[in-house]
Amino acid sequence: MVETARNNVFVNCPFDKDYISLLRPLLFTIVRLEYSPRIALESSDSGELRLDKIRKLIGNSRYSIHDLSRIQATRSREYYRLNMPFELGLDFGCRRYGSAIQRRKKFLVLGAKRYAYMRAISDLAGIDIKYHDNNPIKLIRCVRNWFSDNTRARSTPSASQLWYEFNDFMTDFSDKRKIEGFKSADLKAMPTSEYLRFMKKWVSLDSTKS
Repeated sequence: MVETARNNVFVNCPFDKDYISLLRPLLFTIVRLEYSPRIALESSDSGELRLDKIRKLIGNSRYSIHDLSRIQATRSREYYRLNMPFELGLDFGCRRYGSAIQRRKKFLVLGAKRYAYMRAISDLAGIDIKYHDNNPIKLIRCVRNWFSDNTRARSTPSASQLWYEFNDFMTDFSDKRKIEGFKSADLKAMPTSEYLRFMKKWVSLDSTKS
């Protein structure tokens, strides 16, 4: 893990449309706290194996956030969604067997409801999981408090302030994109990498006003 990767945060979460209301405030919180989210959706190369991409992202990230809130099957005879716990396992392996720096990796494991996953992954017993109840404000609070506990940041905005800033960003983002000709369908389908570029620019410009 190179020195420049110390601010990287590997994000392991669902990528379906139902999670977007949590994903966007999650990414905003990471960026606003001056960290760099690393997520499989940040690039799209059909020639790159997804597992190789994930392995590189994990290996080059000092921190990780794993959201297991969508692993449970929602319909009869549907399989559990195992990508998220699989990537958590890869990250544990990196922490256990990796380089000296990688062995100092820190994780935040998120869930929706307390004790909901013990039947599926009994090995998670004893892991300190934080629960957001599928509520974006609670998710921001979980992430904000975890960074405050596990980093050397001199000051961290409150969860309420971060939620306010996120909504301010979303309003400004939507208004400006519509002026540029984006329709609602375009914004919903915008690649995460493009969305992150707008977010980082907004946070950077907003910080210069303070």
